[in-house]
Amino acid sequence: MTRLIDPHLDELSSLMAQMGDLASKSINLALDSYLVGKNARTEVYEFSRQISLLYDQVGNLTFEMILKYQPVARDFRLIRSSIEISYAFTRFGRYAYDIISVRDMFGDLSECKNDVIYTISGEIKNMITAAIRCFATLDLERAKQLQTDEDLVDKYYKRHLPMLIDSKNTKCALADALVLRYLERIADHASFMGESVNYIVTGNRKPN
Repeated sequence: MTRLIDPHLDELSSLMAQMGDLASKSINLALDSYLVGKNARTEVYEFSRQISLLYDQVGNLTFEMILKYQPVARDFRLIRSSIEISYAFTRFGRYAYDIISVRDMFGDLSECKNDVIYTISGEIKNMITAAIRCFATLDLERAKQLQTDEDLVDKYYKRHLPMLIDSKNTKCALADALVLRYLERIADHASFMGESVNYIVTGNRKPN
């Protein structure tokens, strides 16, 4: 039997799917453009702007559902988590824009090796795809894997960052440090999405 709240939950699901798609596109475009030296600032900015508009819609819709329907526990956890995850999507858009802006700030970076950026970029793309699917399907196993993936990104970050101190190329070192920091933060948000899925299904943030 369809409940009064169900059409609104379906609408919420649609908005979150749109945000996830835009967030994934923005990160992928920003990383690919950074690594090949392409200027995609306008496109990434537009993705980020659209995510922000959808974030406002999610906020209005969730507020309306809470006021009108007094959702039961699991529905409430889903609504609350959607608010939190929609904010994470806006951060993805912002970090994508920050990454693409590094090239504008430092200019030509073709002399930089970018080996670790290539490696972590692949991990980040996979994490975002997994996080979006994890939320869409409420997959607890995938949620646990996101925690492991975040640990891997943290290891890359902590191992490589001290090496930049001894770099002879200051421009490359600074650019790498900024992008690595953005990628580490993206991984944190993706991991948080996994925790949110665990919260929706079990009521606990962390798996038992």
